[in-house]
Amino acid sequence: MTGPVPRLACLGPPRLLAGLDEVGWLDRVTHLTVHGALPEQRSGELLELADNIDLRGRGGAGFPFARKLRAVAAAARRADGRTAVVVNGSEGEPSCLKDTALLLHTPHLVLDGAQLAAEALGAEDIAVGVTRPDVARSVSDAVAQRAPGGCRIRVTQLPERFVTGEGTALTSGLNSGIALPSGRRVRTSDSGLGGLPTLLSNTETYAQLAVAARLGALPFRATGLPTEPGTVLLTVAGAQVVEVPTGVPLPFVLDLCGTDPGQGVLVGGYHGRWLGPGAARAATVSRDALAAQGAALGAGAVLPLPEDTCPAGETLRVARWMAAESAGQCGPCVLGLPSLADALADLVHGGGRTAFEAVHTRVRAVRGRGACSHPDGTSHFVASALAAFPDDFEQHAFGGGCGRSVRGILPLPAEDPAGTVPYGPPSAEPPTGTSAEADERLVVDWTLCQGHGLCADIVPGVIRLGSDGYPAQASMPLPRRQRPRALRAIRRCPALALRIQT
Repeated sequence: MTGPVPRLACLGPPRLLAGLDEVGWLDRVTHLTVHGALPEQRSGELLELADNIDLRGRGGAGFPFARKLRAVAAAARRADGRTAVVVNGSEGEPSCLKDTALLLHTPHLVLDGAQLAAEALGAEDIAVGVTRPDVARSVSDAVAQRAPGGCRIRVTQLPERFVTGEGTALTSGLNSGIALPSGRRVRTSDSGLGGLPTLLSNTETYAQLAVAARLGALPFRATGLPTEPGTVLLTVAGAQVVEVPTGVPLPFVLDLCGTDPGQGVLVGGYHGRWLGPGAARAATVSRDALAAQGAALGAGAVLPLPEDTCPAGETLRVARWMAAESAGQCGPCVLGLPSLADALADLVHGGGRTAFEAVHTRVRAVRGRGACSHPDGTSHFVASALAAFPDDFEQHAFGGGCGRSVRGILPLPAEDPAGTVPYGPPSAEPPTGTSAEADERLVVDWTLCQGHGLCADIVPGVIRLGSDGYPAQASMPLPRRQRPRALRAIRRCPALALRIQT
């Protein structure tokens, strides 16, 4: 599935998005015309540059890039000296499109950054992990235009799931095709691509490195805050990607995109935190400034909530989708997140004090117990919404609701039922053999199926489990109205054992 193509904008002179006001895709010649040739950088020089500009990962954690380089180099010295470089271009969260924007429009800038890192580490392989077919085509076309020799670059399209971008899930997907978190505290700097010490970083991070190598440290630092130099890419309202200098007031960015703080702004995406209207109006695009308010920029998603939208309903939509995006490997995800979403639905539909207590209990129950950060992030998102919109949740729990509609302001994939049926019961399915029957079947690959049984919970009208816990049939008729649920089951299957066959 090809997702939305973001609109692009800049506040001040562009760096990462330079040239895109003239053309929609920077081929190799246009890229070199806009940015210039890539200078050579020895290992020590690249480390010094990354330290000098305080380059940090732009995928969420904000880890210092120079420390990653040093960790990979140290691990390589303890082994046979071989290393690898991985570009994380997977954006499983619908509220983030900045990496998609870079890889769709200016892929050579990202590849330049990865090449610099690979040359500094002596790596022979660069792997680019993506989830969208249009992004995979764009990067593959860029790779084909680059001069032969040097590092081998391969582009791999992985399943489009929220957890695909987690470090161990991404490397697992690149190694074996199964993009699931390992559940173990394994650092990719020790063992990543092919078991080698691996430098894994986000798409924007490599693009920033390529810009900094061309400009030099001092000119790079001329834009943005002295403590956080440079620019940053933000995805505003799930639709517009904006390049802005750090330190810019958040209201300026929202105004550029034709919106305002409204009832509040979700910063950092669906593992992020809500800022109230007052805090949002006082906020600046800065790691330190947002941290002072208990928030983080994360992967750069900025989602304002308009005044005419129901906060409780929007929160429930996302909580349900996040529960369905579980990797299916641990209880806090498989059981805890759906249970949290169910308790939240009970609260939204007038469950009273008991429902409030149930939500808080389930929030606490999943924290710190997952195989990856997904349960923690989801529970923090729900808790942040409860704290940011207490009156709205009170009205839903003890009254008739807040009187506002659920408009789908927080973006979700279009094919997911949560995007169209916020919290109503599932519609009755048409009987098999009616005109609603599609010429499709849901098929189980027995060589992959491990009997998790999660699929039967998502499409109970199609999949029935046998006494052994495995699907009772290998091929099942798929009614058209069940297709969205089947797509959810395909994404959620930990073994990737399901497919739709025409």
